[in-house]
Amino acid sequence: MKLQWRYFVLAVGFFTRLPVPAVADFQASDLNHAARYFPLVGVLIGLLAAITWWLASWVLPPALAVLSSMAVTIYLTGAFHEDGLADSADGLGGGMDRARKLEIMQDSRLGSYGAIALVGMLLFKFQALSALTPAILPFALIAAHALSRLAAVAIMATASYVRFAGKSKPLATTLTRQDIWCASAFGLLCWLGFCLMLGMNHSALSAMRFLLITGLPVLAIWWWWRRLILRHLQGYTGDALGATQQLTELAFYLGLLAWERLA
Repeated sequence: MKLQWRYFVLAVGFFTRLPVPAVADFQASDLNHAARYFPLVGVLIGLLAAITWWLASWVLPPALAVLSSMAVTIYLTGAFHEDGLADSADGLGGGMDRARKLEIMQDSRLGSYGAIALVGMLLFKFQALSALTPAILPFALIAAHALSRLAAVAIMATASYVRFAGKSKPLATTLTRQDIWCASAFGLLCWLGFCLMLGMNHSALSAMRFLLITGLPVLAIWWWWRRLILRHLQGYTGDALGATQQLTELAFYLGLLAWERLA
């Protein structure tokens, strides 16, 4: 258990700005196993976002409460994933070949493609969260942040890291079966728990419908994005993982909105 706690602390310290205890005798190789707790970090981020929304909703209009929750997630992660989305858009949109795409993605400057992708993502997420029923919004935040980070782990498990160095290099190893099972448990259990929370355990058909409508958009976007980066980059980068999280998080909200309209 001490070893697993060590990995979790490293994951929180690597993926967020939250203060964590110092890890004695730190080895870069320890981060190899931190990816198994990526979805659990998502649970933590989603929970803090949900608490922020709930507190803000007591004193602020609904739109500002949603913006407050979004701002908290960006602050807690240091815009880690949003930066990855912007860099990925710049590289894939502006580069003519693989080498040039990777070079652009390493550039810290924000280009036109990145700006459009970043602004578009924030607007889409704001509109989607604002349109959700307030009673389920906090649970949606937790499930989305966990499931979207599982999607990033799935990229790591099915593709290769394409840089010799980079911000995700310490994590870029072949995941063990235990790593994958652990990450899947944290990511999928939140999604299934959300389903049960809505009372669908009384009807297998309604539960299947919910899982299908909310899960298919996430799977479709993940599959499309994975094919895109494999075709253009022959693998993934840290920026591509950040973009994976952002894209699949939004896909989950849109699927949830579709389920609400069809329910």
